[in-house]
Amino acid sequence: MSSGLVPGRPGLRIAQVFLLWVALTGCSVKKFAINKVGDALSGSGTSFSSDDDPEFIQSAVPFSLKLIESLLAESPNHRGMLLAASSGFTQYAYAFIQQEADEAEDKDLDRATFLRGRARRMYLRARNYGVRGLEVKHPGFDAALRKSPKETVQAAARSEVALLYWTAASWGSAISLSKDQPALIAEQPVVEALIDRAFELDPDFDHGAIHSFLINYEQSRPGGAAGAEDRSRKHFERALELSGGFQAAPLVSLAENVSQPRQNRKEFESLLNRALAVDVNAKPENRLANLVMQRRARWLLSRAGQLFAE
Repeated sequence: MSSGLVPGRPGLRIAQVFLLWVALTGCSVKKFAINKVGDALSGSGTSFSSDDDPEFIQSAVPFSLKLIESLLAESPNHRGMLLAASSGFTQYAYAFIQQEADEAEDKDLDRATFLRGRARRMYLRARNYGVRGLEVKHPGFDAALRKSPKETVQAAARSEVALLYWTAASWGSAISLSKDQPALIAEQPVVEALIDRAFELDPDFDHGAIHSFLINYEQSRPGGAAGAEDRSRKHFERALELSGGFQAAPLVSLAENVSQPRQNRKEFESLLNRALAVDVNAKPENRLANLVMQRRARWLLSRAGQLFAE
């Protein structure tokens, strides 16, 4: 008896309908699965941040970052993964490439130069992912940002503070390693617009992360030399307050960006010793970051004789 679909061949017709359904829905099912994996990956930073072995994380992170990039190739507008890529590449470049470059400079200048070039490329990759994350809700954001930074960032909402922060951090870090690239240096107003908008929307974001960033940035803010030290110190005090004293980063930042340039060796050494005294186990979620910053504190202390005039 005919089914009315294909006279005399109902099984064939049913199979054709099924194959058509697969063809029409296969991509969406695949994308759904990728987005679910992306959600899990973009929210899994705690297992890295609480680790007590920086060398192990240094080996593991590249695989995770490449996995995120592979998933982004399939789901290019996944904001969680774009944020994870931006923050991940920024932190990897600072903790495991730029720091090694700084430590190598006195012994092997060619090696240090090579590593700084690599760090800059990582920072720019992170910046690009951050901008893409902002463009998900604001098409054309990148082009507009370069033309009118202060006006363009006003479109960003409080829910986008993390993207603003990591885009600014990666972009600013790339500029700091690009003294021989005037075109990139000329983009500093963009960094300023991004971080100032993030600060305007949520100044206490992530236990004082923006304040810690601004300890350094106030020292190089265009046209902001007057009062820069006072602003940096206010950000330092607020960062300490918000972190409860469980983060070494504000202490290292003030020592490196204010005390050392002002040739205040006593304060410099005091701040770095306080950073070394931070209990890395008191707040497991800060453990890896504190270990990385304590490594930098030890390196800075070892160079005090070079950094300060007798």
